[in-house]
Amino acid sequence: MDWQGQKLVEQLMQILLVISGVVAVVVGYATESFRTMMLIYAGGVVLTTLITVPNWPFYNLHHLKWLDPSEAEKHPKPQVVVASSKKKFSKK
Repeated sequence: MDWQGQKLVEQLMQILLVISGVVAVVVGYATESFRTMMLIYAGGVVLTTLITVPNWPFYNLHHLKWLDPSEAEKHPKPQVVVASSKKKFSKK
């Protein structure tokens, strides 16, 4: 999954959960049934899971262009810099 796909999944998840929550509360209030509200919300969670968890093809529309291995060898690897945790104090 590419970066754009991850962004889309996150937006879909939030939208679907909010919509299913609002629908569940409204229907539960109208029918005066807590059980109905929980079942509708659970159905929304299952639907959201089925839409967002699998790696569907429409999440992979913006492929990343990776650096060619021969090109990568030309550039030096970054060096790790270790910062010292001790601070030196000067006496005045």
